[in-house]
Amino acid sequence: MYKTTVLQLPPDYEGEVVATLLCRRAESSRRAVLYVHGFTDYFFQDHLADHYVTRGVDFYALDLRKYGRSLLPHQTRGLIRSVTEYFPELDEAVRIIRQDHDELTINAHSTGGLIVPLWADRVRGRGLVQGLVLNSPFFDLNVPAPVRLAADLLKTPLSYVTRPLPLGSSSVYGHSLHRDHHGEWDYDLDLKPLGGFHVHATWLAAIRRAQRRLHAGLGIDVPVLVLAAASGLRVRDFVPEAQSADVVLDPRQIARWSTALGPHVTCVRFDGGIHDLVLSAEPVRKQVFAEIDRWMTAYVHQGDAHQGNENRP
Repeated sequence: MYKTTVLQLPPDYEGEVVATLLCRRAESSRRAVLYVHGFTDYFFQDHLADHYVTRGVDFYALDLRKYGRSLLPHQTRGLIRSVTEYFPELDEAVRIIRQDHDELTINAHSTGGLIVPLWADRVRGRGLVQGLVLNSPFFDLNVPAPVRLAADLLKTPLSYVTRPLPLGSSSVYGHSLHRDHHGEWDYDLDLKPLGGFHVHATWLAAIRRAQRRLHAGLGIDVPVLVLAAASGLRVRDFVPEAQSADVVLDPRQIARWSTALGPHVTCVRFDGGIHDLVLSAEPVRKQVFAEIDRWMTAYVHQGDAHQGNENRP
């Protein structure tokens, strides 16, 4: 079903590094979408690929270094010292895609939704992408203010400590998704554990630097669609409400920081949406797909050069 290309990348402080690019082609398409996943994640959302391909858009997905199909035995899951470490695989994936396509939209989720805007800001003016779709992007930490302050105080050498931080873990989100528990989705629990990956000081410091850079304001020069749930929920144990709210991030933070991306941003929130909006209950995900379709028709496929912000929190 998918063509798989392993991207050989320069080694890092742990040794050999690869990323994995998957592809499903529509018939004779010059349009493409590249999907970039989040933390404790990899690409498994076949119905997302189906949605684009049936609309004549070639679909690509990137398993980033140290995740999913790209995780090598000697690597620490998800470990980075800077989000810029992901830029080489984004550069290479976009180079490959643009060889055969005139139009490219990047669809990124959660941590991918933090990485991609910073990359897009770096390559602005080069015409590499025509739009960004950010699904519950990781624009801020969903933690009490004292914890956020402590994260901001992570400095060298503490920020290079690779032992896990004693933050504990929650399986609420995983239980709300996986069909062996309370969800409807089937995916590899070795690649996407119910309780998530360990968080290391070096990773958290890198994320906070990236978030502060975004908060200071970017200049992304293509239209951006930001999607978020209507409500968030913080719980320690699974409750039925976890299947109709974002239990990972605070949607209010996402809406707040969306205006920092650039001059043309549309922000839409969905009643009953969860953290990965395309994994929400079927009525909600249909609304999500419909919104993406409308936005792409208005701002990407027709190449409209609209200005200004449209925010509907």
